[in-house]
Amino acid sequence: MVDGKDDKDELQGADEDKRAESQEVAEKSEQSSQTATSDEKAPSDETSDTEKTSDSDETGDKATDKDAGKDETESEASSDADSLQQAEPLSASINDTGEVKAPKSARQAIEPDTPPPPPTRSKAVRHPIVVFMNFIITVLLLCVLAIGGLLYYGKQTFIEEGPLKQEKTILVSGGTGLGTIAEILERQNVISDQTIFNYGVQIYRQDTKLKAGEYLFSPGVSMMQVMQILTSGKSILHSVTIPEGYTSYQIAQVLDENDILVGSLKELPAEGTLLPETYKFSRGTTRQEMVERMADAHQRAVNEIWSRRSPDLPLKTKEELVTLASIVEKETGKASERTRVAGVFINRLNQGIKLQSDPTVIYGIFGGQGKPKDRPIFRSDLDKKTDYNTYLIPGLTPGPIANPGRASLEAVANPSRTKELYFVADGTGGHVFSETLKQHNDNVRRWREIEKQRIEAQKQAGEAAPAEPTAIEEKPAE
Repeated sequence: MVDGKDDKDELQGADEDKRAESQEVAEKSEQSSQTATSDEKAPSDETSDTEKTSDSDETGDKATDKDAGKDETESEASSDADSLQQAEPLSASINDTGEVKAPKSARQAIEPDTPPPPPTRSKAVRHPIVVFMNFIITVLLLCVLAIGGLLYYGKQTFIEEGPLKQEKTILVSGGTGLGTIAEILERQNVISDQTIFNYGVQIYRQDTKLKAGEYLFSPGVSMMQVMQILTSGKSILHSVTIPEGYTSYQIAQVLDENDILVGSLKELPAEGTLLPETYKFSRGTTRQEMVERMADAHQRAVNEIWSRRSPDLPLKTKEELVTLASIVEKETGKASERTRVAGVFINRLNQGIKLQSDPTVIYGIFGGQGKPKDRPIFRSDLDKKTDYNTYLIPGLTPGPIANPGRASLEAVANPSRTKELYFVADGTGGHVFSETLKQHNDNVRRWREIEKQRIEAQKQAGEAAPAEPTAIEEKPAE
């Protein structure tokens, strides 16, 4: 009896130990949410507890039938609790912050987690100075982007085809500024935007290189090409032709009648100081500038020709070369006769014979204005005493009687080598040359016959005949 009671007490103590162990397992499961170590040991503890439970069950089997039934009922309840715990295995995880999360059942593991709240902004980021600096940087970035876009657009517009549909001439006067030029070009539809053209020329640093003049722009010309045309100075060129043998007075008249030239001459140029040629000039050129160009061209030509003249000429200065060339220029208009006519005058100067040139007589009477076309030369004119009448004065005239061309200057510097002393018109626009007075007189008689026939033909045609037979081509011997 004593032994049975002790066994009963022993079984009751074992049951209390199992309940304490089960309670301890539950407490460890709750603590596993705070430490990873506890979470890892939880399955081991459960295994241990199960083993202990099994050991206790084996011990309980040795008890008495009465107590065994009671213990078996309590053991089954404890085993059911352990089975429920093993049916839903616990799992632990670590979140982003390193915190160990509580173990979840299989059902809880598949449910989505609540996302963590966004991190709070730093106080330094919300500082007014930082906010202001961010604003300034944003504004600057936008400005840079805007300026870049404008520059790209401006460059594309500057180099692309312009709006001009047909050729147009634009006159840029001297002293006109870039802004005015751009305004004129836009108004004439040569460019599409004067502002872009203005800034474009300044960016390329060509604003101080624009030249005055008259420019021709082709259809579709771009702003870039317009700038290049204006800086090149290649404006439209006009021309003026000064005939050889014109006097300075006649040249001044030609310049005055040109409506493209501007301004007036300061004074009438000296006779024989201008070179007759065709000159190119741009609109806006002054008449004084044209005279200066002619004078420079004359001086260069005379210096060049004088340097390679024949060494035995009876001419001492460049001025005498020009004077004799002016007489040769007025005596003949045929280029093939110039050296021959020059040779006749050189031979006369060498032999001391008067030149007896009718153009010198005309200049002495009428000056640079010239003889009227309907006024003939009379015998009395040849006897009129003037400083330029080579029928009366020996040698050369005091100065040129016209402005000779380059060909006449060349002819005098290098005349034909002949013995001819006379020449007279042949009635066809040329002259007949002779070495002796007899040959010359025969030539004069033939010329008079030709002249007589011409006068009769004029009368038959109803034209007015000269009041007195002209003697301009007669060359009486000394």
